[in-house]
Amino acid sequence: MENEPLIDMALKTELWALYSTGNRHYHNLVHIEAMLALAGDYRALLDDPRAVEAAIWFHDAIYDSRAKDNEIRSAALAEKKLAGRVDAERLDRISAMIVATAAHKLTRFDDAAATRDASLFLDMDLSILGAAPDAFDAYERAVRREYDWVEEPMWRAGRGAVLKDFLARPHIFHTEEFRQRFEPQARLNMARSLETLQEPS
Repeated sequence: MENEPLIDMALKTELWALYSTGNRHYHNLVHIEAMLALAGDYRALLDDPRAVEAAIWFHDAIYDSRAKDNEIRSAALAEKKLAGRVDAERLDRISAMIVATAAHKLTRFDDAAATRDASLFLDMDLSILGAAPDAFDAYERAVRREYDWVEEPMWRAGRGAVLKDFLARPHIFHTEEFRQRFEPQARLNMARSLETLQEPS
């Protein structure tokens, strides 16, 4: 059962529709596909790759840049749609991974393997931070478009605070694999972005 896909074609179709609506310039299917590709790259390290794939599919299913509860609502949707397809303990892990994307702080599971899966999942979600500079800049522009309702001074202050928080962490990524692959470029990208945000408008 653990090796069977949790997201069948009917459910994918529902999720495709959600990711194709609204003001989604970054939090869309391209983001999901990029994370699924990373899940493929690191599949050998995952204890429950199907659960991680399910968390990827659902983690931004509900997305409204004006809302504060997207992650909780996305987790609730996963719980509703996956009920009956997966046992309660496994569903709890999927839900906890989704909720953890709100602050990208790691939830400790009783099971070390589940904690490892959550670490890799969160790192996949943040991998864009360590992308090549042009890809990172495109991401920054896309996120800004999602928050086009925020006036520029407020955007600069809010986005700057987010970047400072990440840069102040001992590590941006939770796993050694992602630190080696993405962390140096992520710090360069975010420092450069922060500098731009702090320039006089």
